Amino acid sequence: MPRLSPLVFVTLSLLGGLAHALEFKAVGASPVILYDAPSAKGSKLYVAPRGMPVEVILTYGTWSKVRDVSGDLSWVESKELVARRNVIVRVANAKVRVAADESSSLVFSADKNVLLEMAEPVSGGWLKVKHKDGQLGYVKVSEVWGI
Repeated sequence: MPRLSPLVFVTLSLLGGLAHALEFKAVGASPVILYDAPSAKGSKLYVAPRGMPVEVILTYGTWSKVRDVSGDLSWVESKELVARRNVIVRVANAKVRVAADESSSLVFSADKNVLLEMAEPVSGGWLKVKHKDGQLGYVKVSEVWGI
């Protein structure tokens, strides 16, 4: 059996860790308070709106340390998060198209910070999303955060 060089082994180990590091969830049906520590006695940082996607960095007891679209870290009670996947538009004018193709017809445009529901997994750099009004379409992965 061939042996891996130390550099290849370290690289593969780091890549394996990255696959597990990206766990996205969303704030549940009600807005929640985000704290600076894993305790309700911690300082309140802000209120996260329902549906807001967060990246779960780690879980400590009944609390989760999360990162938001701005890159800020905070703590939230784990029970307040749901597995539903949402994304936030990161660009000024994201084009949501009928098909996963730049030349496809436009369904709608979404402004920066608009919340969209993930309708299907990523495929070829595109993500199928659903607007709260019910419109479905494909947006470039590079234009949203939460995947």
